[in-house]
Amino acid sequence: MKKLRKMLGDPYQPEIQALMRLIETQSKTTLANWCLDYAEKNYLPLYKKANDMRPHNALKAARDWLSGKIKLPEAKIHILAVHEAAREAEGKPVEQAVLRAIGQAASTIHAATHCLGIAFYGAVVVAYSTAGLEASAEVYDNLAAEEFIRIYDSLKAVAVENEPNPVKVNWNC
Repeated sequence: MKKLRKMLGDPYQPEIQALMRLIETQSKTTLANWCLDYAEKNYLPLYKKANDMRPHNALKAARDWLSGKIKLPEAKIHILAVHEAAREAEGKPVEQAVLRAIGQAASTIHAATHCLGIAFYGAVVVAYSTAGLEASAEVYDNLAAEEFIRIYDSLKAVAVENEPNPVKVNWNC
C-alpha cells in the first residue's frame, strides 16, 4: 500500500482561503455548533466501531459545554479520548481521519482555529472513502477541493450576517 497523507489541502488554496475568511466573520459559538453538526452528519456515520462511543461522547460533551451543562475540563476528557482513539487507529486511514475530524470539531469549543482542522481531516475522510486507498494524488486533491466547497457552503448556510462578536483568529500559516 502506498503512503497516504493524514491531511489533504493547503491553507493557501482558494477554497481554504475563502473558508478562513468566512470563519473570521463568525462567533465561536456559531463555529462550534456548525462544526459539531457537520461532523455528526457527514463523518460520524462512517465510523464503524459500534462499541466505541468516544466520538459520540466527544460531540455530546462539546454540545453540553455549549449549553452550559458541563465545564470545559469535563468536556476536554471526552475530546481528548477521541484524539486518543485516532492515535489508536493508526494504519486505518479512513477511521483515523473520521476520528480526527470529529476531534477537531469538538475542539472548536476550546479554540476557534480547530474548525479549520475539520476541513483538512474531513477531506481525507471523503477522498479515501470515495476513491479508496490506491488513487492518485490528483484524484485525492480534486475530492478534497470538492469537500472544501461543501464545507464552505455549509458554514455559509448558517453564518450570522454582521455577527457582532466574530472570532479573533491568528492562523499561523
